[in-house]
Amino acid sequence: MEVLYGAEGLTAAEVRERMADPPGYSAVRALLRILEEKGHITHEERGPRYVFSPVVSRTKARRSALKSLVQTFFGGSPEQAMAALIDESRSKLSAAELDRLAALIADARKEGR
Repeated sequence: MEVLYGAEGLTAAEVRERMADPPGYSAVRALLRILEEKGHITHEERGPRYVFSPVVSRTKARRSALKSLVQTFFGGSPEQAMAALIDESRSKLSAAELDRLAALIADARKEGR
């Protein structure tokens, strides 16, 4: 999806070319088909080629992906997901980033009451 957001429409071959560590062409085509079936992208025919474009905003796509990740790997627990992210990034987080995270948690606590 990230590759498609940075372009005005791409063919499967162009998507594959822009990926950092691309799978085979068939896998890219299969992934594009799945994304289209789920309503995240669409295609139009330009000559003999299909050109793919996103139809879901980047923000909505991120939320959907994050929700799926939390459900799949953390049993639906945002707390476990956040704990894993913080633990993994502990040495990389700056004091300012930790302050912003603490403020987000404080805001969530206020809204939860």
